[in-house]
Amino acid sequence: MAKHEGHLGAVYDAKGAAEVAALYDGWANRYDAEMARAGYRHPAIGLALLSRYLPHGAAPILDAGAGTGLIGEWLSIMGYPIVEALDISQGMLDVARKKQIYTAFHKLALGETLPFADGAYAGIIAVGVFTTGHVGAEGLDELVRICRKGGVIVMTVKNTLWDAGFAQRIADFLRAGEIAILEETVPYVSMPGELGTVPSRAMALRVI
Repeated sequence: MAKHEGHLGAVYDAKGAAEVAALYDGWANRYDAEMARAGYRHPAIGLALLSRYLPHGAAPILDAGAGTGLIGEWLSIMGYPIVEALDISQGMLDVARKKQIYTAFHKLALGETLPFADGAYAGIIAVGVFTTGHVGAEGLDELVRICRKGGVIVMTVKNTLWDAGFAQRIADFLRAGEIAILEETVPYVSMPGELGTVPSRAMALRVI
């Protein structure tokens, strides 16, 4: 398998949250253009799933791993009026802030306890977050906690993470009756323009 180069390769190889944040800070001003060249599919697929299962106007929504606001721009166009951004990188959030699409900004790391009340959000979208060098299954618990009952969580999961414990964590939640799977895509390549990209899947969950 080909090894990713440049910024993408660096963030995939990062060791720990602080290194991830620093690398994204340095990438922020070029991120949108570089991901567009790679044919980045996660935002469009994630938005399609969210709009299928979460009524337009539902609020608030948390864009978890918002980055530069690729998803946030489209959520606004699609009729979701209150969207908050969460990201580990201040540089990414600074770029997103200039787009004037989010109602609040949270510099936080997924995988840690989040400072939000149980059931705080009607919907959560986390695309490109559960991937190599970023966040594993440990990040899912808090998203389920802060999504209200009946709410929707949309996420993408890299196959390597899926096979390394994420599938089991989903099974645990299903067995406990805490979530239902609304839809799961077949595995797909998120960046067709980037050689060596490991496939991911996208999922829509209902919190019960």
